[in-house]
Amino acid sequence: MNILLVEDDERISRFLVKGLGEAGHQVSLAESGEAAREMIGTYDFDVILMDLMLPGLDGIQLTQLIRFKEIHIPILVLSALNSPDDKVKMLDLGADDYLTKPFHFDELLSRINALTRRNRLSYQKSPELLHCRNITLNKDLHTVTQDDRPVNLSPTEYKLLLFLLENKNKVLSRTQILNGVWGINFDSTTNVVDVYISYLRNKIDESGEQLIYTVKGAGYLIKD
Repeated sequence: MNILLVEDDERISRFLVKGLGEAGHQVSLAESGEAAREMIGTYDFDVILMDLMLPGLDGIQLTQLIRFKEIHIPILVLSALNSPDDKVKMLDLGADDYLTKPFHFDELLSRINALTRRNRLSYQKSPELLHCRNITLNKDLHTVTQDDRPVNLSPTEYKLLLFLLENKNKVLSRTQILNGVWGINFDSTTNVVDVYISYLRNKIDESGEQLIYTVKGAGYLIKD
């Protein structure tokens, strides 16, 4: 597997390059966001391991740039920043996973394998479309249309709609949605699900036809 490691801490990068190499991976090291940007434009990588606190172009800006250019290489953030807000922000910007430093090396390997396996399977499948009345989601192109008109969604809004459509006509609790969309543990009092349901409704219910329903005391569902 060809891995791009974006890390400016020499001690950490030396440890990761050695460990990943011994695990059979080929690792290219970029010690700045600018160096990573040039390498991403030149070489093909299976996954990007990215620190956030980088000199110059930082990990947040680099993630935004990668996704703006519609480069779909899986991004696994490795950061000492461990608050839920930091994790939510990066996932919203298009990162695929977030691992807090310090971490167990075996867990890092497992997460790399999971990300690349998921990405590989997505390219092996035939184009898959999910429908709910006048909404169509194309899983391969990461696009959403309503009445054949494009709907512009943020990465998290897209993941939320995808999760709802994959569980169409089922009531999903807030906990199920948190786990399915964000993949990290939150305080039980967070209202992030309700906030993003509202964002999504504002974009796909504007035609006047309700698609996402609130089930009082239970959660949400999207139904035909």
